[in-house]
Order: sequence, then structure tokens, then C-alpha cells
Amino acid sequence: MHHTRVPHPFQPPEPTRKLPYSPALIALWLAPLAAAAQTAPMPEAAPAVAALAAPGLVAASTIQGADTAWLMVSTALVLLMTLPGIALFYGGMVRRLNVINTMASVVGIAAVVSVLWFALGYSLAFTPGSGFIGGLQRLGFSGMEYLGSTGQVAVSHIAPHLPESVFAMFQLTFAIITCALVVGALVERMHFGALLLFAGLWLLLVYAPIAHWVWEPGGWLAQLGALDFAGGAVVHINAGAAALVCAYALGPRSGYGQEPFVPFNLGLTMAGTGLLWVGWFGFNAGSALTADGRAGLALLVTHIAAAAGALSWMGAEWLARKRASLLGLCSGVVAGLVAITPAAGFVTPRGALLIGLVAGVACYWGATALKRRLRADDSLDVFGVHGVGGIVGALLTGALADPAISGVQSSMLAQLIACVAVLGYSLVMTAVVLWITSRFATLRVREGVERVGLDTALHNEQLGH
Repeated sequence: MHHTRVPHPFQPPEPTRKLPYSPALIALWLAPLAAAAQTAPMPEAAPAVAALAAPGLVAASTIQGADTAWLMVSTALVLLMTLPGIALFYGGMVRRLNVINTMASVVGIAAVVSVLWFALGYSLAFTPGSGFIGGLQRLGFSGMEYLGSTGQVAVSHIAPHLPESVFAMFQLTFAIITCALVVGALVERMHFGALLLFAGLWLLLVYAPIAHWVWEPGGWLAQLGALDFAGGAVVHINAGAAALVCAYALGPRSGYGQEPFVPFNLGLTMAGTGLLWVGWFGFNAGSALTADGRAGLALLVTHIAAAAGALSWMGAEWLARKRASLLGLCSGVVAGLVAITPAAGFVTPRGALLIGLVAGVACYWGATALKRRLRADDSLDVFGVHGVGGIVGALLTGALADPAISGVQSSMLAQLIACVAVLGYSLVMTAVVLWITSRFATLRVREGVERVGLDTALHNEQLGH
């Protein structure tokens, strides 16, 4: 994420898979959005002269060039994490018949999220409104222009030293990767069109409100004092919870637990891991929103936690299975990166080492023992790594945040409340979004399509030999 605020045609379709959620429940959960839509001022289609007097326009000379350049680089790094990072990471782990579908799912989600972020998502997440949802001031990026003729540029109240266009684009890359992460739980069995519809609704009804709670200064979790430097709760707990719901709703893949599911190419997964590791420097260090000492510290602790996570997972796997695997090392790297995300701008390098070590063991448990107990075919362990890792990181942020770095006293209670609130909201609202999606599209492909593979059945494409 974010700033340093302290105080994703082959046979006749089967009947639509239904979920047991009523319109009354949907209305209850959508109430905050409806209230915001009624109270927030609509953006005015006013001429440029009127726009000059609007809040958020400053003299271009006040923009900090070094900070802007660093955030633009960070934006490219975070987008690299999804395209091609997540596409390679996930594509290498699925079976050969579903690699193209998995990658297409990531690319399609990136496109859908980008357009909806422009249209509505950014405004709901990062403009003042209530404590639960933003307003509509930036609908269609209204007012987000550079008025060169007057020497003025639009800025966000969160980062007034940056062009708002750069801040909005940086935040878009976080929205993209969060939605794309959920793909890992539903690969090899969800209709492509249903997935894109689900991702768009999930962005607006789940991701945007939670981002507002935590990262908008008026959000209720921000007011409570919850610390989430770069997305432990907003990105990872949120995506992990959604992934778990999707795995339960879609059901296990055909043959799950009865036949081996051989990954297509772990070399691709390794390449994706490397892109994630490098891109995470933009993810965490970019969230300082400045090119300063805190950004440098965030970069340093990110690397230490990733390395510690890899070693910790490897150690746990060695004790349990008497071997160390490439997939385990890659998973450990991601576990360490996930857990350090909420703490990156608040902890010392020693704290980062501890976070990475704990996360490696905790996420190994989440992807093995906990997964078996939950009995969900979370295909690529999204909840086990991102959900568990995000919770571990958020709680350890409360325990290890250094007031000399963060400028505030951390609160374990605030961190716990944030974890429970984000987890609960994402679990319930993801189920609601799936129910809505199921009214318009078939969620799961037929067994025959699944056996043939989604690459051929849904995309009429195959990997080369």
C-alpha cells in the first residue's frame, strides 16, 4: 500500500451455484455504502476556472520532486509484483492444463480493477466521508488534473507533497494485487467471466471500504490507532479471508485428495517469487510516500524478514518431512514478506528478523496442518500464507513497533480489533459478493470442462510443446 499515517463454451452450463444469503443480509452490509452515496457531494462538471478554487489544488512548485520520482518507481515495482509476478508464481503451481487460464485471470483482474478504481474505487477508499466509506469527490478521477496553464496540480490530503495522480496510481497497484491474490484459492475450476464479475464487485464492496477504514485518516480503524504501514490487514488478511470463502463456496477440485496435482513448472514459481521479492521493496518502502530514512528502513527490514521467512519455513519443513523444497523456500520468502508488510515502517531490523522467523513457521503450519483442519481446497494456500501471515504481522506490529520510529505508542488491542474487523467483514462480504455473482453467472465449470482443462475449454489456447 500506503502512507505513513501514524496517531483477481464447451458444454451447456450447469445450474447456477447458489449461496445461502438473502437480500436482507446484503442490504444490511451495504448500508454504509448507501449512506455515503446519499451524503457525499457529487463531483461537479465545472469549468476549469471553478476547479481552481477547489480544495486539493496547490502550486506545482510545492511538489517534492524526489518523493514523486520514488513513488513513480515504487508504483512500477508494485505493478511488477502482479504482472508478471503473481501470474508466474501461480501459473507455475497449477497443472499444465490450467496455466493459461490462471495467467489470464490475473491479467483480466488487473484490467477490471484498473477501470473500476478510476470510475469509483479510489474515491470510495481515499476521500473524506464517514468512518466507514469515502465520498464521491473523485468519481472518474474528477478534479485530478495538472493545470499547467495556471501552475497548479491536484494533491490528496493524505500526501499533499505529491501529485494526486501518482498517489492514486500507487494505490491502484495495491488494489490490483489484492484482488489477484484471491485467484490462488479458486484456480482450475471457476468460470472466467464469473471471476471477473466477482473481482469487480469485491473491489468496490470489500477492498475499498477496508482501505478507507485503515488508510484514510477519518477511517474508524485509523482513528482507533491501528497500525498498518503497507497492507497487512488491507491486503493480506483481506485477501486471505476472501480466498477461504471462495474455496468453500466453489468446493474442491475434481480429484482433490485422491490423485496427485503435479505443478506445471516450479521454475516459473521461482521467477515469480523473485519478482515479488524485488517488487516488495516498492510495496513497503514506497508506502513511506517519501524518499527518506523511513523508506530506507522499510526496504531494509523487508529484505531481512523475507530471508528469515525462507529459512524458518525450510527449517520447519526439514523437521516435518526431512527435506527442503524449492516450493517451500519460495513460500517462506512470501510468508516473511507478508508478515513484515504492516510493520515495515515501525520496527527495527531486529524486530524484522523475529517477524520473519515467526511467520515462516506460522505460515508453514497454516499451509499444512491448519489447511487440513479447515478442509478447504484453498488451492495455492492463499489463506495459509497471506491470511495467517497477515495476522501474525499485524499482531507483532503491535508488540514490536518502536515509538522512536513510528512516533506513536502501539496498541495490541487496536491491532487485534483491526484483525478481527477486517477478517470478519471480508468473510461475510465475500460470501455476499459471491452470492450476487451467482445470480448473474455460473460460478464453477462442469466436471467435464475441469477434466479437459480450462485453457482449452474456456480460452481455446494451449501451452506449446
